[in-house]
Amino acid sequence: MTALLNAFLVSFLMFTQFSCASYEQFQYMTEEFEIPSEVFNSDYTQTWQAVLQVMRSYNLSMTNQEAGVIKTRWTDNTLELNFADAFGSSDSVRAAKFMLIVNVVKGFRGDREVCKVTVFKRQMVEQDFLQGYKIIPTDGILEKSLLYRIGRNIQIENQLKKIEEKRQKEQELAF
Repeated sequence: MTALLNAFLVSFLMFTQFSCASYEQFQYMTEEFEIPSEVFNSDYTQTWQAVLQVMRSYNLSMTNQEAGVIKTRWTDNTLELNFADAFGSSDSVRAAKFMLIVNVVKGFRGDREVCKVTVFKRQMVEQDFLQGYKIIPTDGILEKSLLYRIGRNIQIENQLKKIEEKRQKEQELAF
């Protein structure tokens, strides 16, 4: 009986020690796989146009409205990454590039149409020419700022529609 109790106690202690260590080991995965997204209360066409308007400053490699996917070509951001990390403890990078993938999905909340926009940034850096490019996790700032700009474009478009409807009603009453 004591042997069984000792075995149970040893396995319990090993399990609790292993579980804490494994969380620290795989903590980066939970942070990396948290892709920034936002749900907008607008129809698919309006959301797609807002996304295109925001993404027009990037070099696009693919736009597919039926699939709801926009992809950019690889964009060099070595200077930006080195400048942002100039006062940090890490060494400067030899080369850096990123690609953006934006997904727009139509859905419904009750009887109202909504759209979910997801922005995924794939960041690659090269410390020296012997190692090649390595994927590093993104800080999420660019993705969140793109989602903010998309939301602002949708808000501006909705305000313009309300102003236009109000102006038309005033013209009808004056006629």
